[in-house]
Amino acid sequence: MAWALQHAPSGPMSVPPRFILAHRALQLDGNPFHGAFWRFIHVRRPSMSQPRLGFIGIGLMGDPMTRRLLAAGFAVSVWNRSPDKIVGVASAGARVAGSLGELVEHSDVILLCLANTAVVEAVVFGEAGVAAHARPGQRLIDLSSSDPAATRHFAARMKADRGVDWVDAPVSGGVAGAEAGELAIMCGGAAEDIEAVRPVLAPLAARVTHMGPVGSGQVTKVCNQMIVGCQAAVIAETIAMAEASGVDATRLDEALGGGFADSKPFRILAPRMAARDFTAPPWHLRTLLKDLDMAVAQSGRVTSATPMSALAAQLMRGHAARGNGEADPATLVEAYRPREGD
Repeated sequence: MAWALQHAPSGPMSVPPRFILAHRALQLDGNPFHGAFWRFIHVRRPSMSQPRLGFIGIGLMGDPMTRRLLAAGFAVSVWNRSPDKIVGVASAGARVAGSLGELVEHSDVILLCLANTAVVEAVVFGEAGVAAHARPGQRLIDLSSSDPAATRHFAARMKADRGVDWVDAPVSGGVAGAEAGELAIMCGGAAEDIEAVRPVLAPLAARVTHMGPVGSGQVTKVCNQMIVGCQAAVIAETIAMAEASGVDATRLDEALGGGFADSKPFRILAPRMAARDFTAPPWHLRTLLKDLDMAVAQSGRVTSATPMSALAAQLMRGHAARGNGEADPATLVEAYRPREGD
């Protein structure tokens, strides 16, 4: 018990030492019951011990994540650049902040879920942004997919200037994973910070993995997107070639499911590509392109070749240049299909 007391996180996010001891003893970080364990202690903790949360960025992912945090009993303040997107979470119980300063004032932990690195920088370090109002002892969790090098710079700046600890915690699993609380969250930051924020991330995640110091979560997300982006490109080629060869491409997911070619991207993209169903996109082509560009940039920093990711990025860039940046990545198949008159 003395060991647990020594290593238990302190402050408004602390949990009873007996739970910390159980978590360590059972080594739940790689255990399928890890998320359920943290959900259990989160629900059982007295409400007065819960940190006040501030969530910035209520979009495709931010909306369902905010709803899950509210359902788990957290008090959540929200702010979004487009106020109309806040209406749904406000009706679910979120407190709408009139400004970033107001949100920071009423929060112990600030969560970001923003479009890209530039937006993160503007929201945090812009005029009247998060940094202008932050105070020592607060923690910031960046759920966005941001550039790893920029993330390390942001974290160092926030710690030096404001005494705020930064955890980069990009997510994978899409809107469906966010709605179900089954996201994979890859974290970068100090060990004590990761342990402290686990109760906050628990309602959102099936798995939370500490990958190393600040920036490591973003590098891991880049690796994830390299795999997803390259798969998307080759799945588009596959569907188009099958169709051109007279094969019923709508049955490819049935035929290949469970084999070595099977994957979540295949299960999601192949049926949509084959059916030409591009409505209600689960994510946008521009987002995947942004992540592939970050992969190529990171590879340049560490002198590691990424020719497949670079090619996938160029294919998507060409498709986006034809007006498809906001479209479903599944529309990439249209680049390979014969056009009318061909």
